Amino acid sequence: MSKHNPRLPGRHELGQNHLVDDRVISRIAELIRAEAPGPVLELGAGDGALTNALISTGRSVTAVEIDPRRVQTLRRRFGDRAEVVHADLLTHQAACPGHHIVSNVPFHLTTPLLRRLLDLRDWRTAVLLLQWEVARKRAGVGGTTMLTALWWPWYEFTLAGRVPAAAFRPIPAVDGGLLIMRRRVESLAPGDERSDYQRLVRSVFTGRGTGLRGILTRLAPEPLVNRWLRSEGFTGAELPRRLSAEQWIGLYRVISTDDGSDTLAKRLRSNRGHTATMKPRRQSTRH
Repeated sequence: MSKHNPRLPGRHELGQNHLVDDRVISRIAELIRAEAPGPVLELGAGDGALTNALISTGRSVTAVEIDPRRVQTLRRRFGDRAEVVHADLLTHQAACPGHHIVSNVPFHLTTPLLRRLLDLRDWRTAVLLLQWEVARKRAGVGGTTMLTALWWPWYEFTLAGRVPAAAFRPIPAVDGGLLIMRRRVESLAPGDERSDYQRLVRSVFTGRGTGLRGILTRLAPEPLVNRWLRSEGFTGAELPRRLSAEQWIGLYRVISTDDGSDTLAKRLRSNRGHTATMKPRRQSTRH
């Protein structure tokens, strides 16, 4: 197995576990090569192993790195073949819209980076190397998480493989996983429904009750809940993590267009402390 050996050790305080397995590096580059044309923004370039592979795809590459020592090393190594930016991956603003994102994410920054990326509107595809279990859950394998359900109408989440811990230096305690996030070409809900939809998802995931029936009957009339459960082939004992993207948006449509939506809005405000209301909206497939 060919290995890439970084010249500088990872700085523990920056949470750096550098990717050193050439097979995994090539795999990430191929995933980007398969995407539509567009520049690449690498967040957390480290020693540049991924940067070099991304340059080989023929795309314009901007590499962001917070460690000033490594910034200087990267600039000397790549010259004008890549733009190297000294910045924090959680705050850097991309200069070019329509780009693709690549990151070997420091494990302790996984959740804040995911939340930030999902809230941005300027990128197309993100190929992220995360902890294995996090990548599985974000892709909805074996049940989804609230974070994925919140954004499913606007993004697709795909698991692209497992990366052994031995592929990193220093070697972490857990394996990694490749997660691909793609902005949907045709959204399942328009962007102006996002806050209402996400309020419902949060209320269901954090609601009291046993199973979907117990949770949903606190939010909507029982006959309405029962009809929806039957239409999906559910018994009502299932947990929210069982729902697919289409089922989440279907539930939102049923509840938000029901005559009792004003009552539902009050219950959601009471449950989560929000002041906005859910209102019936015209269905649309575009973001």
